[in-house]
Amino acid sequence: MTQEPQIVALVVAAGRGSRMLTDTDSSPKQYRDLAGQSVLQRTCQKFIDNEHVSRVLCVIHADDFDLYEKATLSLESHKLLPPVVGGRERQESVRLGLAALAELSPDFVLIHDGVRPFITQDVINRVVNQLKNGSKAVLPSTKVSDTLKSRGDDGTIAGTIDRTRIWSAQTPQGFDFDAISGAHRQVNAENRNDFTDDTALMEHVGIPVLIVEGDSANVKLTTPRDMELARQKVAMENTLMLSDIRVGSGYDVHAFEKGDAVILGGISIPHTMKLKGHSDADVALHAITDAIFGALADGDIGSHFPPSDPQWKGAASDQFLKYAVDKVTERGGRIAHLDCTIICESPKIGPYRDAMRARISEICELPIERVAVKATTSEKLGFTGREEGIASMATATIRLPGNEDW
Repeated sequence: MTQEPQIVALVVAAGRGSRMLTDTDSSPKQYRDLAGQSVLQRTCQKFIDNEHVSRVLCVIHADDFDLYEKATLSLESHKLLPPVVGGRERQESVRLGLAALAELSPDFVLIHDGVRPFITQDVINRVVNQLKNGSKAVLPSTKVSDTLKSRGDDGTIAGTIDRTRIWSAQTPQGFDFDAISGAHRQVNAENRNDFTDDTALMEHVGIPVLIVEGDSANVKLTTPRDMELARQKVAMENTLMLSDIRVGSGYDVHAFEKGDAVILGGISIPHTMKLKGHSDADVALHAITDAIFGALADGDIGSHFPPSDPQWKGAASDQFLKYAVDKVTERGGRIAHLDCTIICESPKIGPYRDAMRARISEICELPIERVAVKATTSEKLGFTGREEGIASMATATIRLPGNEDW
């Protein structure tokens, strides 16, 4: 049986991204948030998920170890190697990355820009397949569709360029490892650092580069506008994927007993009484938790945390809510909105409303603008009107992956 070649992805992420700088964000673009994940995390994940890639190595800036650690924290994979420090220019960073991989002695290397998070498995596989077929250098590219003009010194058109032979270069660029390593050593010895990509080095040393079809979506994030469009793209993809919209409702009530504070919405509010219950009796969090279980059609809070179980005696209700949120995540979904109404004569909820929203937002890892907390009285009617206890109602809207049967 023929042994599979070892293929390593070298992700270049040492740049500063000066064209991405704004008045409000000066962080390197590869570490910026893209719908809950860093750009670099999304990029690396594509190669980690590829069946042909055995290892992934990032080349980063010397000042970015903390940013890298945070950005890749959730990438739990044996494929991801410890990062190496790059150089001042991309060409030097690639050379240092290749040197770090020399001990592994891979057969092929895929060199990819860290800020191209929309690379597809199809493009990666096209490059890999040509390497396996004997090509020493492979470039994914797209045909130029716009009419190209050359501009004269006076600002007028000097001519029209034949676009039929013009292709726009992308990454990952695939190489025979020994060939690209040798090319980098040669141009380094020549004190050349003016190559714009790695296939240019192969052209320089006389090795043919095969062009394969790239993908127009495989864009390099360079400007703030690019990042804005990338976020819109991910948001649209998530919306289309999470097309099963569910709404659940929850209700809870607890009586008063002697005490000096009530726990509502995850915070303590001074009062002449406290709420009686097996746990901390937080009616607001209990109602929200039940609303989420309702949207999932997964029982209720009592079925997951029975009052008869002594381990929940006096328990903080935030752990119940977090459990319900995790259930949504396990189903591949997310919470879209939470709305809670607290019904009581006292204590007054208004002064604590924003603190509750902030705490619920924190527990659910949900933007605070997606958390509503309201309060009303029952006009002195019923048990809440007689100040015998507090009631709460909640609605949870969640999004789950679409079911084609519906």
